[in-house]
Amino acid sequence: MSDRTNRILIIRPSAIGDIIMASPMIRVLRKAWPQAHISWLADESVRGILDHHPGLNEVIYWSKEHWRRQLKSMYIPKLVCEVRRFSADLKLRRFDLAIDAQGLLRSRLLAWLSGATERIGLDSKEPGRLLMTRIVSRGEDKRAMSSEYRQLMLSLGLDPGPFAPEMVVSKKDRVEAEIKLSALKLNHRFVLFCPFTTRPHKHWFPDRWAELANTLSLRFDLPVLILGAKRDTGAGNRIRALTDVPIYDLIGRTNLGEAAAIVSRAALVVGVDTGITHMGTAFRRPTVALFGATCPYLNTSSKNTVVIYVPQTCAPCKRKPACKGRVECMAAITVKQVSGAACNLIESND
Repeated sequence: MSDRTNRILIIRPSAIGDIIMASPMIRVLRKAWPQAHISWLADESVRGILDHHPGLNEVIYWSKEHWRRQLKSMYIPKLVCEVRRFSADLKLRRFDLAIDAQGLLRSRLLAWLSGATERIGLDSKEPGRLLMTRIVSRGEDKRAMSSEYRQLMLSLGLDPGPFAPEMVVSKKDRVEAEIKLSALKLNHRFVLFCPFTTRPHKHWFPDRWAELANTLSLRFDLPVLILGAKRDTGAGNRIRALTDVPIYDLIGRTNLGEAAAIVSRAALVVGVDTGITHMGTAFRRPTVALFGATCPYLNTSSKNTVVIYVPQTCAPCKRKPACKGRVECMAAITVKQVSGAACNLIESND
């Protein structure tokens, strides 16, 4: 890459966890080009995750869902006009380099629409390779957290250094989070559960969450708080109904920035493969991450993160589970395993 690279676009529109794991690229790029204008193109659904990062000059928001609705409704002329306007807006920024950190057809299209002189992206089976000027291997160390994003930095001839995820929370979100915690009288240490994600086959079981809450609350005299989206309210209620101890609930009552502020306060984070769990690692909070249907990162940048994963012959199934709801991968994770890891982390951080 040229020393005169002035304008850089990072394309990793979603999801929350992947954006968090891709975030170390900002520090590496800023170190290499201190005066560059660095932008991140993100989907509207993740607003609040990147807005306050000091290494970024701007976050450009795009609505995948809006374009999808236009296409589904066959409003093709209108969609074409919107794509052209969006492309023209990106081209006005005169990007020297676009980094596709997703490797999907749509992210490659976004890189091409940016008009960037050089367009570098991750390898995948997706079409659209000709939209890029260079395709980069994801590397062989796939069990390391953020490994593919580290590989992207190496492909640019940059030294990734300590490649740890980073999150920055606004003062407003911290204040709002404190108000919500205070309303629950959670002004001190608490355990945070993150049991939910958009894919049910990545979930652990309500009775096991309840047993874990009983164990941790009674052993350490720590209250347990659950976070999630509004759609998770019913599942949260099922967990609460099975416990012998109070479970505090902010499900559906925080935005992403407030959720991040709450994660940064937790004495322990326990969660499935979801964005809020990965925030625990980004904030260096003691974190136990439960993996099953997806390939886990077994090696993290944080000594405070423990990954629990029991390999299965059918894993990873990603979005296409073949178990007909049995989810043996998550069933293989016992309360004893999780509570043991959790207790060790709490005790070592006291």
